[in-house]
Amino acid sequence: MNDTYCPECKRPTEVVFDHSAGDTVCSDCGLVLEAHSIDETSEWRTFANDSADNDPVRVGGPTNPLLADAGLSTVISKPNGSSGDLFTTSLGRWQNRGANPDRSLLQAFKTIATMSDRLGLVTTIKDQANEIYKKVEDQKPLRGRNQDAILAACLYIACRQEDKPRTVKEICSVANGATKKEIGRAKDYIVKQLEVEMGQSVEMGTIHAGDFLRRFCSNLGMTNQTVKAAQEAVQKSEELDIRRSPISVAAAIIYMITQLSDDKKLLKDISVATGVAEGTIRNSYKDLYPHASRIIPSWYAKEEDLRNLCSP
Repeated sequence: MNDTYCPECKRPTEVVFDHSAGDTVCSDCGLVLEAHSIDETSEWRTFANDSADNDPVRVGGPTNPLLADAGLSTVISKPNGSSGDLFTTSLGRWQNRGANPDRSLLQAFKTIATMSDRLGLVTTIKDQANEIYKKVEDQKPLRGRNQDAILAACLYIACRQEDKPRTVKEICSVANGATKKEIGRAKDYIVKQLEVEMGQSVEMGTIHAGDFLRRFCSNLGMTNQTVKAAQEAVQKSEELDIRRSPISVAAAIIYMITQLSDDKKLLKDISVATGVAEGTIRNSYKDLYPHASRIIPSWYAKEEDLRNLCSP
C-alpha cells in the first residue's frame, strides 16, 4: 500500500491495488481512484515439462526471418518430456503428415550452432553463417554435395567476415568428419555462388598473424610477459616482406619468443597448438631469424640474448 490523495476523503490516504481488476481503491472509503490500470511488472510463468524446474519463461523463441514461418509455428512435443513417443499420439501423427519446408534449414542451423558452441564463437558469427547458408541453399545447387563441408565452410566464411578468423584446421575439428580439402572446395564453391547472386566479389576480410596469436598462446599456457612480447613481435613483422601465411608467421614467432624465455616450448607442442606442421614452422623461422633484432622487443631480450638465439 502507498499514500495518495482521495477526492472523496479530501485528504491523503492509503490505497490498495486490486491486481485482478487493475483498480486502485481508497482503503478508507472504497472509492476507485484508478480503473483498469496496466500492470507493467514481470508476468513470469513456467512452461517447463518438469514441475520442479522453476524456469521463468513466458514467451517462445525469437523470430527467425530466415525461415518461411519466421520460427513462429507450433511444434507438438513428446508426452512426458523426451521419454514418450511423439508419434503414438494422434496430434503427433497429424504433425508428421504435414510437410515442413524448413526442416532441412532447421537441421542445418542446429549443426552450425553446435559447431559454433564447440569453437566458442559469438552469436553474431553463428547468425552470419546461417544467413550465408540460406543464400546458397535458396539457389538449390547443394544436392549431392558434402553437407558437413558446406556448413563448415559457411562458418569459416562468417568468421572471416566478422574479423574473428579461425584456421581451416580448427573448423575441420568440429566439422563432423569433413576434411580440410573438402572444406576448402566448399568454401570456393560458396564464394562463387554468392558472387553470382550479388553480382560482386565477396569481401572476407584480410587475416593477420595477430588474429590467431593470443589463442595460440593460450593453448600453450604462455605467461603474460611472453604473450605481450609475441604480440609486439607480430606487429613489427607485418612491416617485413615475409611471404608466409599469417598462421605460419604466428607459430614461428611463438617459437622464437619462447626460445628466449625460461619456459621454452618444444616445436612439436607449438605444432599441435597452432595446427601448423613442424617443417612449415621451421621454414618460417628461417625467414624471420635474420630480422630477430628488429622484431623482438628490446625490453624482452638483450642483444646478447639475440646472439645466443639458436640459428635455424
